[in-house]
Amino acid sequence: MDTPLGTDRLGRDYLSRLIYGTRISLFIGIVVALISGLIGTTLGVLAGYFGGRIDAVVSYLLTTRLAMPVVLVALAMASLIGGSMLTVTLLLGLLLWDRFAVVARSATQQLRDAEYVQAAQALGCPLHYILLREVLPNIVGALIVVATLEVANAILLEATLSFLGMGVQPPSPSWGLMIAEGKAYMFFQPWVITIPGSALFVLVLAINLLGDGLRDLSAPGGRNE
Repeated sequence: MDTPLGTDRLGRDYLSRLIYGTRISLFIGIVVALISGLIGTTLGVLAGYFGGRIDAVVSYLLTTRLAMPVVLVALAMASLIGGSMLTVTLLLGLLLWDRFAVVARSATQQLRDAEYVQAAQALGCPLHYILLREVLPNIVGALIVVATLEVANAILLEATLSFLGMGVQPPSPSWGLMIAEGKAYMFFQPWVITIPGSALFVLVLAINLLGDGLRDLSAPGGRNE
């Protein structure tokens, strides 16, 4: 059968659109995690290593960010700029850095007094060497776990924005957009929203399980039973 999942109202193969929608969701999720990870890790490492005023400034930025609802801010900005895949990726990347900052700050505070860090300081190693070669490699495991969770979160937020018409624009087959296009036919052809909705659920669940597994592997003794 040429179209095992049928076609949409315009005669487009639903399976092909579903597969291509996977590429869009994963691309946005991964790029958002990279952007937010770069911002949050940089702020968190600097705050955790130096403390004092730098820590106070980063804590203020973090508090300000947590006071802003991500979906509402993204909707407002997308309505002003115009919805597109690039807009959604940049907006979410600039909004989802808080978890990276919290984890990086906490982990760096625990490592800044470690013996190997103090040894590097005593040897006169430059600051960038200490941060990039001594501190960052020892917190990257925790950051990878956060990144997997943020990929799943970004995929859900992208689907939400696309469903509301402020995300990926047609004819690109975003899963959120596919659900929005099929909502008018949900009582007559429920599969048009069930299929992309199920795909979104399975992908997010798989990414969360991956993050959970990575957390267990990165724990010193594994998860406590």
